Amino acid sequence: MHTHTRRTLLGASIVAVGSGVLSACSGSSSPTETDPHPGAGSPSASGARPGPGSHPSTGSHSRTETAGHGDRGFVPKGPKGYVDPSDPEVIAVEKARGPGPVRTFRLTAAVTSLDLGGRTVRSWAYGDTLPGKEVRITAGDILDLTLANHLPVSTTLHSHGVRMRCDMDGVPGLTQDSIRPGADFRYRFAVSHPGTYWLHSHSGMQLDRGLYAPLIVEDRREPLSYDKEWVIVLDDWVDGVAGSTPDGVLAQLRHGNGASMDMDMGEDSERDGPGHDRSSGPSRVLRNSHSRILRSEGGSVDYPFYLINGRLPEAPTVFRARPGDRIRLRIINAGAETAFRVALGGHEMTVTHTDGYPVEHTTTDALLLGMAERYDVLITAKDGVFPLVALAEGKNARALALLRTGGGASPRAVVHPRELDGKIVPARRLVPHESVALCGRKPDREMRFRLTGNMRKFDWSFDHQPYASKDRHPIREGERVRLTLINGTDMWHPLHLHGHTFAIRGLDGVGARKDTSVVLPHRKLVVDFNADNPGLWMLHCHNQYHSESGMMTILGYRK
Repeated sequence: MHTHTRRTLLGASIVAVGSGVLSACSGSSSPTETDPHPGAGSPSASGARPGPGSHPSTGSHSRTETAGHGDRGFVPKGPKGYVDPSDPEVIAVEKARGPGPVRTFRLTAAVTSLDLGGRTVRSWAYGDTLPGKEVRITAGDILDLTLANHLPVSTTLHSHGVRMRCDMDGVPGLTQDSIRPGADFRYRFAVSHPGTYWLHSHSGMQLDRGLYAPLIVEDRREPLSYDKEWVIVLDDWVDGVAGSTPDGVLAQLRHGNGASMDMDMGEDSERDGPGHDRSSGPSRVLRNSHSRILRSEGGSVDYPFYLINGRLPEAPTVFRARPGDRIRLRIINAGAETAFRVALGGHEMTVTHTDGYPVEHTTTDALLLGMAERYDVLITAKDGVFPLVALAEGKNARALALLRTGGGASPRAVVHPRELDGKIVPARRLVPHESVALCGRKPDREMRFRLTGNMRKFDWSFDHQPYASKDRHPIREGERVRLTLINGTDMWHPLHLHGHTFAIRGLDGVGARKDTSVVLPHRKLVVDFNADNPGLWMLHCHNQYHSESGMMTILGYRK
């Protein structure tokens, strides 16, 4: 049995060039590079030749933008007295992470045609595949990723779940200027912790197109033993189907409700860019959905398709293995508005990680993943053909993939393995592995946010205040911060904190480490985190339709 991965599903990393343990009480100890930002167009530390667009040029279509080393970089509008994204405090933490090998990649965001398995749609994607080809590195590496924007509108890239330097976080108008059409941007930062992460656009409704890809960070001292690895990306799909676009669907949800369309979404919001499309297509508003598990409606959008690794249930992707193989499944919910209940027919799953961080191993029949959540599980493959089903929770639809280890007919697209109705282990019940568990330190600062809004007005927000990029909620470096997130709405919300991982608090004290967690209607979520990564960081709902309607805010480190 091999202790290292054999990549078998999503293929090799994109144009790859070149070749720990978290201190839970005091913060991270993260490897990085002494000079984290060489000038635009300079060769990487690996000695690789820069890709197209990396050289300075007077032409806008080969311009490379980056947070420059030696200057202040991007400075967002807002009150004084806060640590800006490229301030010395940010640089100091990045340097303290230490040097590491540089891994260089290039992604191109472009308009393309995508084959979903017998159905072709026109959309936006990284390259011409869905999901985008995975980026795979090792903990301690420097990720050097250039995003080339060939879209008709501005864009950015967010490395979801990675505790990176602030000016590489990819939030337009807050941590960087948007990347204009025809321009490039070079994201370069240390990646210190192994785990399952993902890349996606953080501009407007672009996430609900095809602008996402897995980001896998391997452990140099991998403690798990397994034969194969299966990266599984879940998605809900509407773009390019019968004239629908995500922006058009958002307009349908807001239509006639008096919702404001002019809130401050930061500089160069997608809605203001050239090529912005508000065509609505057929109605995609979901009526009369309900989820017992989520204790509310399943969602607001009636998606025509649900996908696993870019494929429809009628033409599922097939993962091949041998009976007895021990397989690591890395499951990523890249959907914009759908929670998925996931099970593998005929198999019990052992949960090993959530949101990239290890937990005490726990067996389960099924998993529930809110948008942007990730789970790693181990299974021992049986002999035959088995359905991996992702139910669109509360929406009466599903996505499908197959595990094949022997002969037999493939199950039908509507298959419903009994494991879907079996045991589900919620995140709050998971116990963190001792290597990442927060100590019992009392909080230095406590903050309370109330989630507000309703389906009728579609006016989602924190404390009735829609997002404004100039607003800040102050914290200070070195603090233990406790967030109490009170859901005062009739809807469930998956909340994500940028630049940090938090520990869920339950009756038994500090729990699993995560960066995204669901808050059920009229319930609260209490989490603790170490303020060890200076800058300006978003806290927002990862329902894309909720965040774009205002359910976002900013935690800012004070000087």
